[in-house]
Formats: sequence, structure tokens, C-alpha cells
Amino acid sequence: MCGISGILNLKYRETPSRDELERMIQAVQHRGPDGYGFFSGPGIGLAHARLSIIDLEGGDQPIHNEDGAVQVVFNGEIFNFLELRQMLQKLGHRFYTRSDTEVIVHLYEEYGDEFVQHMVGQFAIALWDSNVQRLLLVRDRAGIRPLFYTIAAGRLYFASEVKSLFTQSPVTRSLNLTALAEVFTFWSTLEPNSLFEDVYSLPPGHQMVVEQGEIRCSRYWDWTFPVGGIADNRSIDDWAEELRELMIDAVKLRLRSDVPVGAYLSGGLDSSVITSLIHNFTDTPLRTFSIGFEDDEFDESIFQQELVQYLETDHTHVTCKAEDISRLFPQVVWHAESTILRTAPAPLMLLSRHVRESNYKVVLTGEGADEVFGGYDIFKEAKIRRFCQRFPDSRLRPLILKKLYPYLKHSPTAGGDFGKQFFQQGMEYIDKPYFAHIPRWSTTKRSWRFFSREMKDLAQGSVSYDSIQRILPPEIEQWDALNRDQYIENHTLLSGYLLNSQGDRMAMANSVEGRFPFLDHRVMEFAANIPARYKIKVLNEKYILKKSMAGLIPESIRRRSKQPYRAPDSQSFFSQGEPAAYVKELLGEEALRQAGYFNPAAVGKLLRKSASGRVIGFADNMAFVGILSTMLLDKMFIQGYSADAFE
Repeated sequence: MCGISGILNLKYRETPSRDELERMIQAVQHRGPDGYGFFSGPGIGLAHARLSIIDLEGGDQPIHNEDGAVQVVFNGEIFNFLELRQMLQKLGHRFYTRSDTEVIVHLYEEYGDEFVQHMVGQFAIALWDSNVQRLLLVRDRAGIRPLFYTIAAGRLYFASEVKSLFTQSPVTRSLNLTALAEVFTFWSTLEPNSLFEDVYSLPPGHQMVVEQGEIRCSRYWDWTFPVGGIADNRSIDDWAEELRELMIDAVKLRLRSDVPVGAYLSGGLDSSVITSLIHNFTDTPLRTFSIGFEDDEFDESIFQQELVQYLETDHTHVTCKAEDISRLFPQVVWHAESTILRTAPAPLMLLSRHVRESNYKVVLTGEGADEVFGGYDIFKEAKIRRFCQRFPDSRLRPLILKKLYPYLKHSPTAGGDFGKQFFQQGMEYIDKPYFAHIPRWSTTKRSWRFFSREMKDLAQGSVSYDSIQRILPPEIEQWDALNRDQYIENHTLLSGYLLNSQGDRMAMANSVEGRFPFLDHRVMEFAANIPARYKIKVLNEKYILKKSMAGLIPESIRRRSKQPYRAPDSQSFFSQGEPAAYVKELLGEEALRQAGYFNPAAVGKLLRKSASGRVIGFADNMAFVGILSTMLLDKMFIQGYSADAFE
């Protein structure tokens, strides 16, 4: 795992200076603290910050082919590099390192732009071909590793993180207000937007070719589903057996490393699957790490300990306190580089710090299982709502809603008529592919009431639920309902929010690489063909995954209803009714007025409500965290303050 950056002159051949490249790559030294590497040529400069995991001595980047004409810097891992290396050697290619990076240049020599189709991995790649003066940027299929770019003063700048781009004087700094309204609706910006004006994210499964000053972006992979429904011609036992074998292989590949590999253990099904497969099917010593909370509403320690004892792992447990969340939050925003709507990333940053302090650089996690196998409550909500819509006057069918959210103190289903009204939201969108997401989006969009008048006018004129249509494939209307729900969840919450704020960024903040077996593209493609009734059986989520793990994990965990990972939100920023100093400053009238994004009077009421402990619902909690993170984002990235200024 590493950080990459680079500069390409689009119209002339002047070589970028070493000082420019050093400033860019040093801005992301947390991604690669083990050394720097550089390449410069006419019109091009590449830089790399290395986190040594494979080929500790000989894998310094940039890596080149036999004659040095092809140069590559790379952030990520190619998990099947041993098989690819053997194949390429048989084809006559000569290797000078043992690193996975070197297979990229030889695959490119052999297959051109199609080289990416041969790789199983998570990656952001910049490849320069001096023979044809051609730059190729590639991002992995699921969007695990980030890659940003901008064009300024006749140059293309690109990097793993936005903060690298902002080290260059031609790159201006301002928030993209349309993208901000997107986050306060969909939880993420819509690709290729970032939260910064004129800065773009290369979307997952895309590659960019820059040649003779022209830029072309194309999609090389997408998570698609069978048109017209899924053939249901296999037994569930057949599906479960093949899934188990595929997951075993995905886990084994992600254990390849020249340094020790650990695993996160949450106490839920997903991390239990990963740790159990390591325990049962590999020789890797099982080292696990978990996070817990003082508040029982959020804490899953009892389930974590059950699995620790079952697998006899070498385990470290970290307890996150409310003051930890408040203290870490500015650093969280600095690394996430985005507005965030939950405090959940902060405990994960704390956990990755303990992983690194335990001398581990790599952890496997269960991220992606909910999207791939239908684990979220939003999928069950939609199933119930579609069921109820067939007989809208039924008094019995809405009672099914009470089976949702047993883990919440303030469940939207607990209030009788209120719960019924909540889930009747958006019934006018029943024929839209995004129908399932209307309850969440409408709750999130309530934060718009805190926008300033100018911001609200802009949001209303530029963002609507239909905005999502521009990132959806035309054939989505012909997919099964659950598949439509999964696709949108994958392209908003997962790739745009979770993999950023809770995945890559919080681990890399402490120079730790996260690996995600459930996001192996082979697993995703396999799951796309599993009938919906095997993913959610009645209201039993991820049923096929649970079936595949029979006998491998404790029955109490296998049969346990999902409890999403959550952390205390607005209450974390107050002590005896007093906000943390930086919260008081940033949410004060003068700071809000100068920034211009939010209405100071409305935010003032929310601040007082939070201080009194009366913010208990999703909408107000999301608004509070979203407003605070946006103000931190403005202060650090637009006004140029250090994250350390808020300690």
C-alpha cells in the first residue's frame, strides 16, 4: 500500500521539477512512510511513497519494464501476482524484482490497456509509456483505492489524495457546492465529482488515457446483473458450496504478504466469516483486533469475545470513549477529505493506530458483504414496502415493519402510525430504480433546512433524486428489484462513502493497508447471479452467506440478526452540556456567516439542542456531524489551517 502522485504537461514538454513532485508526495507520506521514489521525463513526473509489504528490499517504485520505456507507480496490491508472474515469464518477460508491481508493466506490454482484466486486486495505477508519450490512469473495480485529478495551467495533476493536488499553486481551492448538496442527499458525491471544485475522482472500474493532450475516460468493468431476471436452476446447497470455495480463495490471496497480516473482528457475521476462513483453511497465525464502546447501544464486545474464544485468536480489544471521537474528529476529516455524516470513522482510526502500534501493516476486514449479499436493512425495508404497496389499505402488512431495527433505542418503527408514515415515504417513486433509497435520502435531505439561503437555492436547482440517474446503466430497469437496490448502494454508500471514510482513509491515516475479500470482483460477479430469495430469505439477510458458513462459526453469530457498526454521534462533542472548543468556534455565528454554507440561526438552535442531549434522531445527528465536518473541511482545505490547530 502506498501513495502516488504525478504531473503531466498537456501541451508542452517541460519536465516537472523535483520540488513540485516532492511536495505532492510528501503530503501523503502517511500512506507510504517507508521511502520515496521519483521518475521524470519530458513533460512527465511521477512520485511514489512506499509502504513496504511485498518484496521489502527490491520493490521500490517507479517500476519499469526491460528497456525502461514503461514506468509505473502503483497504490494497492495485485493479489494474483505470483500466477501472473509465472505466466509472463513463460511468455519471455524478464523480472528484476519480486514485487507485485512489476507484473503491471509486463502485462501492459503483453495486453495493452486490457492488462487490467487479468488482475485480481485493489489498486490505483499511473503508467507512463514513453514510446508513445501516453499516460494511463486506472482505478480498481470496486473503488477501494482512491485516485483524484485536476487540470490547471495546461497540466494534469493526479494523486491518491486531494491534499497532494493542493500543494501546487495553479490548483485553486473551493468547495463544489453541488457536490456538497449531493452528500447531504445521497451520502456521497456522484461520480466523478469530488467535494472540491474542478477536482475529480476517477470512478471505480474506470481508466483514463491521456495522449497528445487529449483525455479519454472509459469504464472497463461494472457490477452488473442479468437482464430480465436471474435463472433459478440450482439448489441452495450448490450455491453455498461454490460461494464457500470462492471465499476461501479470496481470503487466501489476500494473506499474501512479506509482513504479518491481521484481521478486524467486529462480532458480526462478516468479520466472523473472514477470521473463520483464515483459521480453518490457512496456516496464517490468527491475529485479530476489535473496537468497543462504553455505551451498550453501540458495543458488540460480548460477541467479539465469543468468537475470540471459539477461534482462540491472539486478540487486542480497544475501547473508544466519547472524548476519543471528539478529539480525533478533525484528523478524521483531514484524512477523509469529505463531509461525513456519522462519527463511525473515528473509532476505526483509533483501531488502526493500535494495529500499527502492534507492528502490523495489513488487516483483512468484512467490508462489502452487506452490499454484495443483501445485508442492509434498507433492502429489507424495500422488500416490505413493495409488499405493502400491493395492498396499501391493509392493517396487517405494515406490522411487519416492527421486526426491523431491534438494536435501536429510537427505532422509526416503534411509533405506530409514525412508523407506518415513515415507510410510506416515496411511494410515488415505486417505479423508479432508486425507490428503496427514498427513506434514507429523504431523512438525509432534511439537513437542507440548515443551508444558507444561497446554498439552499443552489441545491434545489441542481440536485434532485433524479440526479442519480446519470450514474445508472440504462438496463437497470430490467433487473430484479433487489439487484437495482444493490447496484445503487454499491455506487453511492459503498464506493463513495464507506470505502473512503471508513475503509482506505482511516487505515492509511496510520499506514495500515486494509484488504477486503468480499470485494474480490470474482465474488461480486458470482453474487450477482444468485437469486434474490437466497440473499434475503423472508427477512433473514445474507442467508446464502450464512448457509455457506454452517459449521465454521458459532451458531449464535451465524443466526444473529445484523447490527450495523455505529458510534455515538452528536453527544460525543459535549461534556456536561459544553461543546468542545473547536466545535463552539466552528459552529459559532461568525464562522458560519463567513463560510456561507449554513444558516447561523438554524445551526445555533441545533447546537443548543445537542448540548441539552435532545438530539436523538437520525436526521439531527446526521445534520450535526455533517455541518461540523463541512466546517472543518472548509477551515483545513480552503482556508489552509492544519488539522493540529483543532487539538
